[in-house]
Amino acid sequence: MLETGMRNPENAAAAAGLSGSGKVFWNLAGPTLYERAIARGEARLSAAGALVVESGAASTAPLPRHLLGEANEPTNAPDGVARLDPETFERLKQEMLAHAAGRTLFAQDLHVATAAGEARRLRVFAEHAWQALAIRNLMQQPASEAIAGFVPDITLFCLPHFRPDADRHGIAGPGVIAEDQGIGLVLVGGTLDLGHVEQALVAHLGDLLAGIGTLTLNGAASLGTEGELALFLGPPDSGKSALAGAFAADPRFTLMADGPLGWNRDGVFGLFAGRRRRVHQLDARGGFGTVLENVPLDADSREPDLAGAAAARAILPGTHAGSAGAPRTLVLASCDGFGVLPSIARLSPEQAVYHLLSGYTAPADDGEAPRARFAAAHPPAAGAHLLRELIAGGETQCWLVNTGWSGGQAGRGARILPEATHMLVAAALDGSLAAGAFRADPHFGFEVPVEVEGVDAKLLDPVEAWANRREHATAAKRLVDLFAENFARFEAEVDPEVRDAQPRMAIAAE
Repeated sequence: MLETGMRNPENAAAAAGLSGSGKVFWNLAGPTLYERAIARGEARLSAAGALVVESGAASTAPLPRHLLGEANEPTNAPDGVARLDPETFERLKQEMLAHAAGRTLFAQDLHVATAAGEARRLRVFAEHAWQALAIRNLMQQPASEAIAGFVPDITLFCLPHFRPDADRHGIAGPGVIAEDQGIGLVLVGGTLDLGHVEQALVAHLGDLLAGIGTLTLNGAASLGTEGELALFLGPPDSGKSALAGAFAADPRFTLMADGPLGWNRDGVFGLFAGRRRRVHQLDARGGFGTVLENVPLDADSREPDLAGAAAARAILPGTHAGSAGAPRTLVLASCDGFGVLPSIARLSPEQAVYHLLSGYTAPADDGEAPRARFAAAHPPAAGAHLLRELIAGGETQCWLVNTGWSGGQAGRGARILPEATHMLVAAALDGSLAAGAFRADPHFGFEVPVEVEGVDAKLLDPVEAWANRREHATAAKRLVDLFAENFARFEAEVDPEVRDAQPRMAIAAE
């Protein structure tokens, strides 16, 4: 292949298995990737200077992972993992490499954090210049002198124009994620959605980090002026990033990380230097360096239009992955569209593990009934044990925050105002909330503050917000049943104390 740009000549395209008539542009800087993306018709420029691309509707469902191994090989990996036998995997790999070898590729040598102050060397081959830029935004960039001797620990191929064949590869597609964990090879094909690329890399890192006692989570972390760390976790659409962002606007807090996180006995760290998140108005106005996915532009003014842009994402550049010690506060966000959960509740370590593993949220669009969603992955038992140890060992105070509805389900009840949520979380972060009186919730067993100055008492005792107590009891029983049905998937794999943290309607007689 024709190769140009700064690279390690002893470990370049041929070392990755590439040989053919294509081209590889190595380690192009951001402005050059901008020019290439626009010249190739991959992207447009917004009025403020952001690079705007179309990557298709963002999918809420991750792509299945296909790992090299025998089909009957036992695995402790999460749900959504399949095995490809060596012959089938090699066929897929060689055909993806042959596809890549005939194309123009944009290669980037980068670092991805695997601990505070530590990183793995990541090499990316992308078919699209904008994808190379977006991944460059997310990762740490090594010093120029390190490029000459760069040898990757992980090699990632992003080939959106490759389509797997069900008969030849055993994968129906159109998208594919395939990994040889032994050599650190990650293959992503058939999708332009950068979320799938992020999913593949984070899952690969998650397996690697699990082997060294580190949990991989998705959330945000804010650091106070005295070094106190607040960790915001929760499923997609739960509002965790918005909560963390609201406190980052306060001069007393700094947003340390937002996205994939690592958590071990030494503390918390961000895997990425940059961030990929839902587009806020400020992001849409972001200037040079920002990549906007699926953001409509006015044809003449090139001003972004976020109305109805549900799939819009912003990839914001960063310089380094943040890190801190053990979190003092853990805020678990859940958007309860059924109006059953209180606006805030204190969790024991076992209850925190239960709700983190459950991953419940039920957001609702305007005019639509809420639908309960639980975490799709089946967590390995070792991860659940470690999570409990980290929470208890760090003396982390845990809170469940409902960012959804009160007084009835969406469409009938009222949305909990962000101002009330921020007031409650602020009291949790400064310690004043824990000093007050609490009552035990009759349905979920966690502790709920009896009163908080400036907050409507009905937000703390949901039954009082409902017009009909019997309807509330019916909705609560339905939600408890949904929790129990979901948790049955991995009930046998967690500690007895976590099993005992399940909600039980037996204590909920009214």
